[in-house]
Amino acid sequence: MPMELRNNIRVWGLSNIDENTLAQADQTSRCPVVVGLALMPDAHLGIGATVGSVILTEGCIIPAAVGGDIGCGLIAVQTSLSLADMKEDMQPLVLQFGRSIPAGVGQERNLHSTGATDMAQTAKTRAWLSSHPHDLTERLQHTALAQLGTLGSGNHFLEVCKDENERIWVVLHSGSRGVGNQLTTTHISLAREQKQELENRDLSYFEMGTPAFDNYLYDMLWAQDYAYANRELMMSAALDCLFSFIGAGQELSRINCHHNFAAQEVHEGRRVWVTRKGAIRAGIGDAGIIPGSMATGTYITVGKGNPLSYNSSSHGAGRKLSRGGAKRTFTVESLNALMEGKAWNRENAKLLLDEHPGAFKDIESVMDAQADLTGKVHHLVQIVNYKGS
Repeated sequence: MPMELRNNIRVWGLSNIDENTLAQADQTSRCPVVVGLALMPDAHLGIGATVGSVILTEGCIIPAAVGGDIGCGLIAVQTSLSLADMKEDMQPLVLQFGRSIPAGVGQERNLHSTGATDMAQTAKTRAWLSSHPHDLTERLQHTALAQLGTLGSGNHFLEVCKDENERIWVVLHSGSRGVGNQLTTTHISLAREQKQELENRDLSYFEMGTPAFDNYLYDMLWAQDYAYANRELMMSAALDCLFSFIGAGQELSRINCHHNFAAQEVHEGRRVWVTRKGAIRAGIGDAGIIPGSMATGTYITVGKGNPLSYNSSSHGAGRKLSRGGAKRTFTVESLNALMEGKAWNRENAKLLLDEHPGAFKDIESVMDAQADLTGKVHHLVQIVNYKGS
């Protein structure tokens, strides 16, 4: 499916993007500092700016375009295990994940635990935070320390999957947790105080060369590092759980990539800030991770470096129903049916209805719509799914 133009916005999968989403992207494109905008085929309404968009700005960054979960992304590890190594009953592994990786809204680790594993995790966390000095408030320091190594809720997940060759992978989706959200909220408020003439004050921006820009850039890059480290720590814990449960296994390869971030790049002859809000970098050879839903699997991809998309591709299937709409539309019975044969936290099925696979676009259609942006390397299908609620 070729790229189509809509009011100078480059759109992939236009027929699968609703009018409200397109209207929001149109508004963003009219922001005076936006010099380019591309919509990925998973695009849907977001707060401040459209999820699934690639936004180019010259000399400034829009905090709301980066989003609240700065540095959110995925990590995937290919292991030496095969499907034949898996146990007939994988449900106990879900419980082990729950003990090692706290999940849910606002979940924190026990910083005062006397358990050896918890103490080691806390020590590693303190060492990491001290290596990235930052003038955080006492509240932010506590949040950063207590939530590093936690999964969160919503569409964040930890999965054990098999690929087309029955090789076992572990895939995890999470970001900068509460500290990233709190930093974003603070900076959006500061940006709005500048009273710039905009259609939407959530598109308020910081200009390079100002203290406000420097402060936001520092916080954004710090939160991106935090999110990256958060995924690394949880993946280590997840692999320990899996290999202990199976009694064997080792890591073969690893991918860790953001999909909520901003970076300075050169496109079409000028140096700009590229904000990928729900999009991944897909330059030539870039490894990517693009999930569908909790029942439809994930693609491991390789970027094709298409300059029309500013070297980007989608970050997932994208929602077609809001969380509230999903809960009103779907039933626990239908979710249980779709998850048949998988180990998952089924006791929370009612709470997870907003993550029902029917609430998301068809991942195959999304991949077809961006065939010129990224290529399929592996298709992973869930064996185990662990989510916070």
